[in-house]
Amino acid sequence: MERTELGKPGGGDRVGGTSARPAPSTALPSFAYTEADEEKRRGVRRMKTTATGLLLLVALVFVLATWAKNAGLGAWAGYVAAAAEAGMVGALADWFAVTALFRHPLGIPIPHTAIIPNKKDQLGASLGSFVGENFLSGDVVRLRLRAVGIGSRLGAWLAEPAHADRVTAELSTALRGALTVLRDSDVQAVVGEAITRRAEAAEIAPGIGKTLQKVVADGAHHRAVDLICTRAHDWLILHSGSVMDAVEGGAPGWTPRFVDRKVGERVYKELVRFVTEMRDMPGHPARGAIDRFLGDFAADLQSDTDTRARVERMKSELLSRTEVQDVIASAWSSVRAMIISAAEDDRSELRMRARASLLSLGSRLATDSRLQAKVDGWVEEAAVYVVTTYRGEITSLISETVASWDAEHTSRKIEAHIGRDLQFIRINGTVVGALAGLLIYTVAHALGA
Repeated sequence: MERTELGKPGGGDRVGGTSARPAPSTALPSFAYTEADEEKRRGVRRMKTTATGLLLLVALVFVLATWAKNAGLGAWAGYVAAAAEAGMVGALADWFAVTALFRHPLGIPIPHTAIIPNKKDQLGASLGSFVGENFLSGDVVRLRLRAVGIGSRLGAWLAEPAHADRVTAELSTALRGALTVLRDSDVQAVVGEAITRRAEAAEIAPGIGKTLQKVVADGAHHRAVDLICTRAHDWLILHSGSVMDAVEGGAPGWTPRFVDRKVGERVYKELVRFVTEMRDMPGHPARGAIDRFLGDFAADLQSDTDTRARVERMKSELLSRTEVQDVIASAWSSVRAMIISAAEDDRSELRMRARASLLSLGSRLATDSRLQAKVDGWVEEAAVYVVTTYRGEITSLISETVASWDAEHTSRKIEAHIGRDLQFIRINGTVVGALAGLLIYTVAHALGA
């Protein structure tokens, strides 16, 4: 109880009849009572001793001055008694005001005392509202960010190679972490569905037709024809017996065997001659026929309804095959492994390009005022959106956090931090009260004379 503060110097550390030594609290860890708080509280107790000692001193002066006045020792005693009396009044009034912030003075539940313990939640709500109205308004945020000049500062920071290396390393770590936590099966399903849906939605025949038409127009297919002719010629030379056996096997049963043999040899020689001429003669009629066929097919792919429909059916059948879906799904594993490997390698092309891009961006940001203005605008708009959209959540964080604190614990912690300065109010009240009392007594005595 606060009687101990007046009666015993430094005894004001007892609250409600219990020791002020911090007890176990349900307060948040971030609001725990620490050794530093205890050290501050010891300083508060020293200042309480000083303020209480000064009060006892002026009380003693008042008693002695009153005795001297009544004993007729001189007019000065009246002045001293008046000053001491006013000093006591000022000291007691300020003691009451300071004590009323944290507890009931003398343990008496006087209305509007113990303000912090009793009004903690309301103070938290008021603090949240104050922060929301004065710090989380769009105009205030925009003005402060504009004064900072984030674009130019960010550019100058990124332009330093060491900073670009740091950002690259952090991005690589974040990328590896993101790829590690992702489940391959989920990503593969998403990738497979996305590719399949995109492929099914887009008609491929016209695009293939345009590409084929350009290939034919540029003669780019001639090398493929050359390769086919060469491989066909080599195959015929290597499998001559098989070709002649196939021709003989298709002959009627009533023809003599030697006739079948002659026919087989003749057909084989003609095939070899035909393929050889196609291989060696760029202007061979068969090559022209291939060009015309490919040209007509390219046109049909773009304009013929039946051809386009057939290509779409083939595409759907191909995509629905299990083998194709497995290939699409397995593509993610390859891409993931490639990205992780590149992210871990300090000298990989991925990290080198990322570093170079960051340095280039930093140099531009540091010198290009238009780019700086764009970045500043993006940051301002993003910050304004956040504070205006989530202002209620931010301010409620303050009020709810304060509401979660234990009332007695909160009062003790706040007093430990500001109590020393508040004790100066008591000291100043004693001194100012004494001076005011002396002035009033002097003026009254002068007017009475």
